[in-house]
Amino acid sequence: QVQLLESGGGSVQPGGSLRLSCIASGLTSNNNCIGWFRQSPGEEREGLAAMWTGGGSTYSAASLAGRFTISQDNAKNTVYLQMNSLKPEDTAMYHCAKYRRGCGSFRDRDLEVSGQGILVTVSS
Repeated sequence: QVQLLESGGGSVQPGGSLRLSCIASGLTSNNNCIGWFRQSPGEEREGLAAMWTGGGSTYSAASLAGRFTISQDNAKNTVYLQMNSLKPEDTAMYHCAKYRRGCGSFRDRDLEVSGQGILVTVSS
């Protein structure tokens, strides 16, 4: 059973940075599509970034304008989301997710499992 556990959230001032971590367990393959999405109350999910952990492509939402970067540490089974130049509108619950297919498309039907999420608050 695949499980994803997020950490690293919290409160930050506008313009600040945070790095989220996602530790994956129960994976049966070395090549998985792991990504991040966020959701605010009353809003739809917004896909942020994803990557193939076997060393393939990475994908980032164009709306982020390069502020967020996804990376990994295979030895630690961990995928990171580095978030820079944070804005108040980035406030949301951030979830790590594993997708069966369509890496980077962030379609709900491709979502296999996600973590419980972690709160990021950007406020002065």
